[in-house]
Amino acid sequence: MAWHVRRLRVERGLSQEALAVDAGVDRGYVSGIERGAFNPTLDILDRLAAALSVDVSEFLRLPAADAAPPVPLRAGRRKT
Repeated sequence: MAWHVRRLRVERGLSQEALAVDAGVDRGYVSGIERGAFNPTLDILDRLAAALSVDVSEFLRLPAADAAPPVPLRAGRRKT
């Protein structure tokens, strides 16, 4: 699950902070989910899925055996 949350967030070019705001959760909680330190409730998964415009089932798929882990976004604030 952590792998997919991070993959989807990175694919959409969202920072953890932006995803957290969109989902109405703390940024540290998003970080913990992506690291596998926290097990989110179904409510949190539903909010994350809505913020990422995917179905909750997307988080539960097994990654392909040859899938590379998501590349992290560049650190620092983006220019607006």
